[in-house]
Amino acid sequence: MKNRAPASTHKKVVIVLADKKPIRGYLNPTRLGQADPIDLLTPDGEHQEIPIAKVRSIYFVREFSDDFEPERKAFLSRPKLDGLWVRLRYSDGETIEGVVPNDLLTMLDHGIQITPPDLNSTTDRIFIPRSALTELTVLGVVGIARRKPAAAAAAIQPRLFNE
Repeated sequence: MKNRAPASTHKKVVIVLADKKPIRGYLNPTRLGQADPIDLLTPDGEHQEIPIAKVRSIYFVREFSDDFEPERKAFLSRPKLDGLWVRLRYSDGETIEGVVPNDLLTMLDHGIQITPPDLNSTTDRIFIPRSALTELTVLGVVGIARRKPAAAAAAIQPRLFNE
C-alpha cells in the first residue's frame, strides 16, 4: 500500500514590511503567531526569516502579481459573511475593514486574520500583526440567528408539572 504524500501546507503570500516593501514567497499559515521570525520560502527557493515586528501585513494571494492589495478598503454595505465586521487602523493612520470569525480570544494573541471587502481581488485573506495596529473597532455582528422573544419560547415549551 502506497502512502500519499502530505498536501503542501505552504501558501502563496506577499509580506508587506513596515516600510511598505513587498516580499513574495510561501509560508505555513499554521505557524503564524507561534514563531516570532516568520519563515518564508522565496520563489527562488531561498529561506528568509522576517521578524514579526517589521511586518505590516501578510496577504494570502491566489497568484503573485503586482495588484495584491484589494482595491476597496471598506465595505460598500453591510457584509454578507458570518462573523464580526471590523475596522483596523494601522500605526500610520491608514484603515482597512474586514470580517473576522466571531471569536475574540483568537484576536488577542498575536494578530488578526481578516477577509477583505474586495472578494474579487487576488487576496483571499490578510493577516495583520498586533504590533502594526493601533486600533480595532467592531462595526457589527453579521450572520447570527435572531433569538425568539422569551414569551414565544415559553409558549412552545411543554409544561412538566400541572399547577
